[in-house]
Amino acid sequence: MTTAPASGDRVAIGRRIAYGIGAFVNNLLAAASGGMMIVLNLGYGMNPALVGLLGALPRLTDAATDPVVGHISDRTRSRWGRRRPYIFCGAIAGGLVFMVLWALPGGRSEDFYFWYFLAISLLFYLAYTVFATPWVALGYELTPDYHERTRLMGTQNAIGQTAYLLSPWFLLFMEFDRFGDLRVGAMWLAVAVGLAAMALGVVPALLLRERHRDTGTRPSPKRGKLWRDILGNVLEFGRAFGATLSSVPFLRLCAATFLVFNGFILVAAFQTYVVIYYVFAGDRDAAGWLMGWFGTISAGSTFLAILVATVLGTRMGKRRAFFVCIGISAVGYALKWFCYSAEQPLLLLATAPLIAFGLGSLFTLMPSMVADICDLDEARTGERREGMYGAIFWWVVKLGQAAAILAGGYLLNATGFDVALEGLQQERTLLLLRVFDVLAPLGASLAAIAVMWGYGLTEERMRGIRAQLQGGAAA
Repeated sequence: MTTAPASGDRVAIGRRIAYGIGAFVNNLLAAASGGMMIVLNLGYGMNPALVGLLGALPRLTDAATDPVVGHISDRTRSRWGRRRPYIFCGAIAGGLVFMVLWALPGGRSEDFYFWYFLAISLLFYLAYTVFATPWVALGYELTPDYHERTRLMGTQNAIGQTAYLLSPWFLLFMEFDRFGDLRVGAMWLAVAVGLAAMALGVVPALLLRERHRDTGTRPSPKRGKLWRDILGNVLEFGRAFGATLSSVPFLRLCAATFLVFNGFILVAAFQTYVVIYYVFAGDRDAAGWLMGWFGTISAGSTFLAILVATVLGTRMGKRRAFFVCIGISAVGYALKWFCYSAEQPLLLLATAPLIAFGLGSLFTLMPSMVADICDLDEARTGERREGMYGAIFWWVVKLGQAAAILAGGYLLNATGFDVALEGLQQERTLLLLRVFDVLAPLGASLAAIAVMWGYGLTEERMRGIRAQLQGGAAA
C-alpha cells in the first residue's frame, strides 16, 4: 500500500509537463537520428555496412562524452544552477546541427557522403549530449519520494512517447510526391525536427528549478598551476567514475537496460526491410502505410504501458513491475514470427501493443530506480552525483547501441540483402531477416529479466536510506 508524498516532495503537474517536454525533444532527436539512417541506403545507395558505421561511430564518441558532461554538470556552480545552462545551450546547438547534418549536397561520391555525414554527426551528438545528460540528471533530483519518482518518470515518459507517434510517419513524409526525391524529403524533415528541438528543448531550462543546485561532488581544487588543475580534475573524474561503477544495483540496471533497449536496436531496421520485401514484395508505399500504423499503434499502446508500469511500480514494487512488463513485450516479439504474412499483412499490428510494454516500462521504471541509487550513493559517500549516474547509465546504453547498430549493418549484409534486387530478394534473405528480427529482442528481454532477479532496493530499504539522509541533514 502506497502513501501520499509529503507536500514538499510532490512535483506539480506543470513541472512534470515541463520536464516531459524535455523527454519529447530527447526522443524526437533520437528517433529522427536513428530512423532517418535508412535514407543513406535507399536514397544515396550507400552500402549497409557503411551506414552501420555511420550509426555506430558517432555514438561511440557520444558515449565517451556523456560521463565527462555529467561530471562537469555535477561540479558546476552558477546563478542558474548545475543543469539548466547546459540544457538551454544544448537544445539550441543540437537543433541547428541536425538541420546541417541532412543538408547533403547532390551528385557526390559515396566517400564524400560518408565523411561529411560522419563529421557533422560528431558535432550533433556532442550538442545532443550537452542537452540530454543534464536533463536526465535534473529529473533524478526533482523529488526525493520513492513513489513520486515513478509518477514523475511515468509522466515524462508519456509526454516523450508522443515523439514516437510522429516518427513512424517519417518515411511516408520523406516519400511525399511534392519533394520529388527521398533525399529532399529528408532535408525538410531535418529542418522540422531541428526547429522543434530548439523551440521546445529550452523549456525545462526556463521553467524548472533545481533542488540541489548548491550541492554535489567535492569542491574544485584551489587555483594553481594549469597542469596541476588539469591533473586534479582528471583524478577527480576518475574517482567519481570508479565510485559510480562500484554500485552493484546500478550495474544491474545498466545491464538490464542495455539488453532490452539494444536487443531492440540491433534489428530496429529489420522490421522495415521485412515489411517492404517479404510482406509487400518491394512496394514501399504499401509498406510505408503499414509501418506508419504499426508505429502509431505501438506509440499509442505505450501510453497504456506507461500507465500500467506506473501503477504496478507503486503497488507491487519497481522490480516486479519490470518482470511483468518485459514479459509481455517478450510475448509480442515471439508472436511476430507468426504475424508476418503477405496474405494478411494487418496481422502484424496485433503485436504492436504487446511489444510497446518493453520500452514503455523500461524508461518509466529504470530512471526512477537510478534516482533511488543516487540516494544510496549519497548515504554511502555524502555526495550527490546525479549527473555522473545518469551519464554512465546512458553511456552503457549508447555503447551497446553503437555496437548494435554496427552489428545490425553487418547482419543485414549477412542475410544477402541487395537493394538492387528490389522486390526479388532471395528466400534465404527473407528468412534470415525474420529470424534476426524475432530472436534478437526476444532473447535479450529474457536475459534482462534474469539480470534483475537479484535487484534488492525495495521500498522499505529506500525509506530507511531516506531517514538516514534526513537525520544526517538535521544533524
